[in-house]
Amino acid sequence: MKRLVGLVAGVALFGASALANDTMPAAPYAYRQLSDPAKEARAVALMETIRCLVCQSQSIADSDAPIAGDMRSQIRQRIDAGEDPEAIRGWLVQRYGDYVTYAPRVTPVTWPLFAAPLALLVLAALLLRRRFKGGEKAS
Repeated sequence: MKRLVGLVAGVALFGASALANDTMPAAPYAYRQLSDPAKEARAVALMETIRCLVCQSQSIADSDAPIAGDMRSQIRQRIDAGEDPEAIRGWLVQRYGDYVTYAPRVTPVTWPLFAAPLALLVLAALLLRRRFKGGEKAS
């Protein structure tokens, strides 16, 4: 009996949270374009470089997730207000972290990620050079 009560309570809690997400109206500019084509083009260009936080590596321009709609609306509203796309990108990175952008920045924390492939290539070249030089002496 206790299991049944726990199961019903769990379904009620999780079901209510799932339904609550569907009842929220879409953000004002989630699916509506800006009236100025130049501003809309800047907004779309930025949206294509911003990663949806809940989708599998999909940009917010392509995602139908509610959070992607909210992010599209925020971008369009800020572009319409005259804000620079790079300032908006910085705001999104500050708010959601480096994961949100497809163009990560080189910072003191991330530089090893960029340097590691180069270091591995140099190491491989040195090892191959030593191996081939060592093979010439044996002949």
